[in-house]
Amino acid sequence: MAAAMMISFYLFLFSFHNLFSLAASSKIRITQGVTIRDKEHETLVSEELNFAMGFFSFDNSSSRYVGIWYDNIPGSEVIWVANRDKPINGTVGAITIANDGNLVVLDGAMNHVWSTNVSIDDNNKNSSATLRDDGNLVLTCERKEVWQSFENPTDTYMPGMKVSVGGLSTSHVFTSWKSATDPSKGNYTMGVDPEGLPQIVVWEGEKRRWRSGYWDGRMFQGLSIAASYLYGFTLNGDGKGGRYFIYNPLNGTDKVRFQIGWDGYEREFRWNEDEKSWNEIQKGPFHECDVYNKCGSFAACDVLTLSPEDLVPVCTCIRGFEPKHKDQWDKGNWSGGCTRMTPLKAQRINVTSGTGVSVGEDGFLDRKSMKLPDFALVVGTNDCDRECFSNDSCTAYANVNGLGCMVWHGDLVDIQHLESGGNTLYIRLAHSDLDDGGKTNRIVIISTVVAGLICLGIFVWLVWRFKAKLKVLPTVSSVSCCKSSNVLPVFDENKSREMSAEFSGSADLTLEGNQLSGPEFPVFNFSCISIATNNFSEENKLGQGGFGPVYKGKLPGGEQIAVKRLSRRSGQGLEEFKNEMMLIAKLQHRNLVRLMGCSIQGEEKLLVYEYMPNKSLDCFLFDPVKQTQLPWTRRFEIIESIARALLYLHRDSRLRIIHRDLKASNILLDENMNPKISDFGLARIFGGNQNEANTNRVVGTYGYMAPEYAMEGLFSVKSDVYSFGVLLLEILSGRRNTSFRHSDDSSLIGYAWHLWNEHRAMELLDPCIRDSSPRNKALRCIHIGMLCVQDSAAHRPNMSAVVLMLESEATTLPMPTQPLITSMRRTEDRQFYMDGLDVSNDLTVTMVVGR
Repeated sequence: MAAAMMISFYLFLFSFHNLFSLAASSKIRITQGVTIRDKEHETLVSEELNFAMGFFSFDNSSSRYVGIWYDNIPGSEVIWVANRDKPINGTVGAITIANDGNLVVLDGAMNHVWSTNVSIDDNNKNSSATLRDDGNLVLTCERKEVWQSFENPTDTYMPGMKVSVGGLSTSHVFTSWKSATDPSKGNYTMGVDPEGLPQIVVWEGEKRRWRSGYWDGRMFQGLSIAASYLYGFTLNGDGKGGRYFIYNPLNGTDKVRFQIGWDGYEREFRWNEDEKSWNEIQKGPFHECDVYNKCGSFAACDVLTLSPEDLVPVCTCIRGFEPKHKDQWDKGNWSGGCTRMTPLKAQRINVTSGTGVSVGEDGFLDRKSMKLPDFALVVGTNDCDRECFSNDSCTAYANVNGLGCMVWHGDLVDIQHLESGGNTLYIRLAHSDLDDGGKTNRIVIISTVVAGLICLGIFVWLVWRFKAKLKVLPTVSSVSCCKSSNVLPVFDENKSREMSAEFSGSADLTLEGNQLSGPEFPVFNFSCISIATNNFSEENKLGQGGFGPVYKGKLPGGEQIAVKRLSRRSGQGLEEFKNEMMLIAKLQHRNLVRLMGCSIQGEEKLLVYEYMPNKSLDCFLFDPVKQTQLPWTRRFEIIESIARALLYLHRDSRLRIIHRDLKASNILLDENMNPKISDFGLARIFGGNQNEANTNRVVGTYGYMAPEYAMEGLFSVKSDVYSFGVLLLEILSGRRNTSFRHSDDSSLIGYAWHLWNEHRAMELLDPCIRDSSPRNKALRCIHIGMLCVQDSAAHRPNMSAVVLMLESEATTLPMPTQPLITSMRRTEDRQFYMDGLDVSNDLTVTMVVGR
């Protein structure tokens, strides 16, 4: 027993000694009279021990520097250096608060080798310095921050730093080290371009070395690889008329840093906890084409990939231009760039003035997937083509989402063709140069036409010769006519009249005075749709739904379409086909997808829609990369738009409609990311006084079905309200309702209630919008979502109340009840549905179809 007590006593002394040693060597605050000494190996640490500040040096060197590094990562890189240009010889240095209140670094002779150098009121010099857990060293005086390292960085950008946009004094913010072991100021700087639109630039002296491309509100447009640079940055206002960039990792726990290296490369590093190392995940310049203006003026750089390690730059003059120095160009020295072959109209008029020679108009050559040239100007117009034409010095323009109309005057520099992404650049050329580009093609076209006529003649002769044997001649002829002439119309008028007569007699679709009868339905010729979709080829396939595959197509007039093709294996059939065709044809709302017509030939049944280039909401919402393209403002606009569209269906349209299959994959996005509800194959029409109905066939998507519908087949407008509530919570959280099956919460609804009940509702928000979301508005949206997903349909608001709640913050919201999602129906729900309905109490679900 005595031995055990002695062991415990010695263990206590050992622990106390270690704790005392740690306290002696590490401090969390420097105040006047407190000194951190190099010879004592003392450091300043952040509260959570994430970062440390102290003295460091390099192998075989006596020069000592004061820096900040990650304290919880062994051998971590230094992210900030104080006395980078004035090292201390030997371990005689110290860090303390001087008499004037500034934080200073002293050498052995007590000389100041570095100071925060700020002006502090003589009467208030009670300063203190702390190191925060984000790596920011802050000097505070009377609770006021008077200096911080984040506003005085060296070579490293850290998450949370604010980098001002605009102003020459804030351009070259970060300066490289001179070498890997010399932190003094090097040859390279990095910052936001002070001369134009926001973009990240690396300079070598005053000469540009690399640029990221323009910021469009979501990402930097000119990067040649998929990098984190694309996501995580935001451009904010400071409330004083200024703006600044700030970066927050998509995953808040990631350790990320950006650095301008001593070799002139900008790099992004992320700590890999498994490998215990910093991974380089982005580098600029990534290859030779990223080097600023590699090919000179009016030339584009493209990368030829010989092997994963061997990327060879290739420079080509833009059409209408030729090498300025042909001999140098042929030797691979492209720096001289290219020069215009034919002067533009304004110059040609000056040359031919008085000669009576006709001068042709200029035109524009479009080049796709381009890193746009440097030194762009943004002009406030939607007619970019006319804007450029109206100015003789305009040489190119582009229309960019998030930026608008961009124009260039003079030389086009630093152009690059990107493997993916980029923008379309319209380059101004003389009329003759545009024509020259087609001379070679003209010969090919003429040859093709002649050969086609010969083949057509042979084909007609064969048809005449063997017409008795060609049973399928009408179909083949139709395809040919549709492809090569206008003999066959795009629409089949006879079938349109037949379908109009057939469908107008349908009892299910002729409510309230036969609303659905009337004009003939637009029926497309099947052969033309087949050609428009390249015979329903796989490369034209957009996706697959319960109805069948969906294909992208292009009509003879150039209009793009989306074509739904009923699959023979589909769980849906002719009734759903007729239902969707008849319903959407009668609905007119900006947030409902537009049905352009249908096509029926034998067993082939097609629905033709307007084409939505951004596909469906779930492609963005549940993709960890693309979801960053849905900021808070866009998500709220989508929520409001869907709510107004449902209100239109439930109350304001000529037909009272319940969608029954509202979900993220049925919300399509147009080119401006505006949402449109699609897929009305399962929708039901109600009569004028009808509020609820029952079905013996439950169809839809689990996770979005209201409890009363999934369990008992009872549906009403409140069923759509429930689905809307689930969709609203998914939009806010960026997570599927069904993604919680293997967690403590059985669904997103349960998880949301858990956070709501513990007053932690803001944690529900997608991390990429959490910091940018207005707290009151976000909490109100979550509140509305919880009201919509209540078990009791009687307790859920209708869509008119939901729209009012979303648009007016003055409306007081009731408290939601806990969604139990049980199989037992409440008596009040049963009464809600049975009032005014002749419904059997022994209703059973005979078939359940999930999609």
